[in-house]
Amino acid sequence: MDLDILIAPIIIFMVFVAPIWLILHYRSKRQVSQGLTDEEFTQLNELIAKADKMSQRIETLEAILDNESPQWRGRDE
Repeated sequence: MDLDILIAPIIIFMVFVAPIWLILHYRSKRQVSQGLTDEEFTQLNELIAKADKMSQRIETLEAILDNESPQWRGRDE
């Protein structure tokens, strides 16, 4: 009797949910294993260049502040 109650949900799961779940799972694994697309790689390189440029600007600004106001680093504490 208890087994009869579980048969319908198990059949529905095996026929509808499990195949869709497996398809989506392996599709996402394939996309992850392919790595970055050319567009993503280009965007990543652009972000790296911008971060390097920003870092250089910050170093320049800190050097200017060190010359003009040597105590500026202690003010934020």
